Amino acid sequence: MPEHFEENDLIKQRKIKLEDIAKSGIYAYGERFGVTSHIKDLTGDFLEGRTVVLAGRITAARVHGKSIFYDIKDSSGKIQVYAKEDIIGKSNFLLLKNIDIGDFIGIKGETFKTRTGEPTVIVKELKILAKALRPLPEKWHGLKDIETRYRQRYIDLIVNDDVKNVFIMRSKTISHIRKFLDEKGFIEVETPMMQPIPGGAAGKPFKTHHEALGIDLYLRIAPELYLKKLLVGGFEKVYEINRNFRNEGISIRHNPEFTMLEVYEAYSDCSGMMKLTEELITVLAKEVLGKTTLEYQGKAIDLSRWERVSFADLMNEQFGIAPSDKQEEWVKKLRKKGIELEGEDISRTQIINIVGELVEPKAGNHPVFVVDIFKEMCPLAKVKADNPLLTDRFELYMGGMEIANAYSELNDPIEQKKRFSDELRNTRSERRKIDEDFIRALEYGMPPAGGLGVGIDRLVMVLTDSPSIRDVILFPQLKPEK
Repeated sequence: MPEHFEENDLIKQRKIKLEDIAKSGIYAYGERFGVTSHIKDLTGDFLEGRTVVLAGRITAARVHGKSIFYDIKDSSGKIQVYAKEDIIGKSNFLLLKNIDIGDFIGIKGETFKTRTGEPTVIVKELKILAKALRPLPEKWHGLKDIETRYRQRYIDLIVNDDVKNVFIMRSKTISHIRKFLDEKGFIEVETPMMQPIPGGAAGKPFKTHHEALGIDLYLRIAPELYLKKLLVGGFEKVYEINRNFRNEGISIRHNPEFTMLEVYEAYSDCSGMMKLTEELITVLAKEVLGKTTLEYQGKAIDLSRWERVSFADLMNEQFGIAPSDKQEEWVKKLRKKGIELEGEDISRTQIINIVGELVEPKAGNHPVFVVDIFKEMCPLAKVKADNPLLTDRFELYMGGMEIANAYSELNDPIEQKKRFSDELRNTRSERRKIDEDFIRALEYGMPPAGGLGVGIDRLVMVLTDSPSIRDVILFPQLKPEK
């Protein structure tokens, strides 16, 4: 409680300073300010005697009689500036008493080095650009304030350069994904975020209502069916970096709003997608990190080796589950081995968690492709030619997490409709109707194709060694603030 009152007192003091600034005829939320240099440009190749125009946030202040040293910070770095009364004038120097840490200022000055060799800019002209009414936190206690960090990401970014760097790396990762695919002849497309029938993945959708059309719509759980319609239409290589929404639980690996890369290539298949995935992730590591050996949560991941593990073999060895077993038998056998399950249906998320626990000890220090996945789990994938109970599909695990999945796309409209019907009939959960327009599209003919989905958030987690998905999403979903 005393801290709350102290903060309110500080805000009141800053508001008084704001009033004093206004009385002097200055508007404390200034107009456009044209800079000539970013701070990094100066500090990286510092030359004395240069006239520069800079702007940034004050992060520290040191008063020495009739002179003040400030540290100012822009998006590129930090530099010291020096304001002296006999240079900027008495009236301007008096104005500085109303400037606080956290305020944005613009300066024009000349570069020099102090007696200790510190690169500095001596201020010739100064302008206040934005008065901060709330003080920046003096101490930032990491995990203790983690909820506040996520909720008030703007403060997190101000005081934690490491956090900002994570999101710079995220941006670079997405840029290099686009570059990689564009150079291979893929084109980027956009598909609807609001869909009349949510499909393309297992997941509970968010529901909304369109007033003008008088219909219910759903935020997409995946763009897959729309992207495959584009293959029907004649596009051969397409991708979308898309936002998906699933009305499900929140954890260190799940956020209800998340980012996926989906890629579809005509005349390719699962093995083609596996090769593409290896190349893509290896290129990203080289471009973003400059190396192909990563460290995730204390464990090395070597991208020079990629292993394959059979899901069917794992399930048989660990639980005695065969591809021909029904869901009811899965439930009995899993529970017999001490696996906790809710209800009589096994969700895809539960299976992924089980597989992750099985794969992680086998993964060593390299990525693992889990193959030979049961047909019941893959209603949109082709079956293997030598075993119709298994699909031509993989799930990629890195750092104990599912990062990507891909398969040879089912392009038989009769078989696809049968799979959809079986899925609706066999599930006990509330499900949507069959997407008849997708079936109709397949009836016009879709070429054989490979499809790939990559979880951008989880991939960035691995590349930046971040323990939680909330660390790589700028504004993660949280419970309402108390």
